[in-house]
Amino acid sequence: MAALSLRNVIKRYGVGPKANQVIHGVSAEIADHEFIVIVGPSGCGKSTLLRMVAGLEEVSAGEISIGGRVVNDLEPSERDIAMVFQNYALYPHMTVFDNMAYGLKIAKVPVPEIKTRVDKAAKILELGHLLERKPRELSGGQRQRVAMGRAIVRQPQVFLFDEPLSNLDAKLRAQTRIEIQKLHRELGITSLFVTHDQVEAMTLAQRIIVMNGGVMDQFGTPEEVYNRPATTFVASFIGSPPMNLLKHAPGVRPGQILGVRPEHLKLDQTGWTVQVEHVELLGAERLVYGRIGEEQIIMRTDAADHPPTAGDTVHISAPQESLHWFDAGSGKRTV
Repeated sequence: MAALSLRNVIKRYGVGPKANQVIHGVSAEIADHEFIVIVGPSGCGKSTLLRMVAGLEEVSAGEISIGGRVVNDLEPSERDIAMVFQNYALYPHMTVFDNMAYGLKIAKVPVPEIKTRVDKAAKILELGHLLERKPRELSGGQRQRVAMGRAIVRQPQVFLFDEPLSNLDAKLRAQTRIEIQKLHRELGITSLFVTHDQVEAMTLAQRIIVMNGGVMDQFGTPEEVYNRPATTFVASFIGSPPMNLLKHAPGVRPGQILGVRPEHLKLDQTGWTVQVEHVELLGAERLVYGRIGEEQIIMRTDAADHPPTAGDTVHISAPQESLHWFDAGSGKRTV
């Protein structure tokens, strides 16, 4: 187990004036035992960043260190990391035991030690009764647990997860998130987890790196990222439904953007005038969609409350302490 350090990491494809830079100086200090999630939309550079840590992509500039050792020029096998991919990459002709043990056999680990490590990992992941099965006899969730077991037996300094839950259905994703949390609590191995799913990021991470166009927009705890987003991008990406971002509503100053979360808006006698367009019932809550002039706004209400209906004109307000202000030019937080 080890700390992980990224210092002004840059990635370019090509050379000279036509080079395409996709990672723009990312710096982050990740403590030993931390579980960090890198989140962002497709093409934001999150997997490229992970692959540079793994040694599968070269670093164009900057420095990556694991446990105090600079690894820029080391092969993946020399970095003491273990990686879990979204495609399980299991050998179909091998049993679960042999899949988990394969890397150790290649490394010429003694047979008794291999059995000890595989049995321990299987117990942690509740795979003990499946060790003699082939991958085709397993569910998707079980295959992913085998892939995680294969990483665990390596006893690496750092775990790297590249969207490992994306091939699972919603129920299995939720279940596997819980298993990954339990795994981290038990093993405490420094972990870097890539996802495009902000729910996974919020539920798994101790701290979150939010990537946007190759730039790290924010690095903070889930509470910090949600309650004090550093940019309008973070505000709109983290949270479902996303934060309302208003440029032209009454009270918004020129050159500023006002942000307010849907759950902080309340029906009121005064405040913004909203034309209600649509109401969605989502079990315990409702989402009310409307417009303030030309701008759309979403309000979250309790399902037990008497809701407005499409076509109604209502007034809504939010407490001052729940308002967020951003610069309209840069998108960066001002208050």
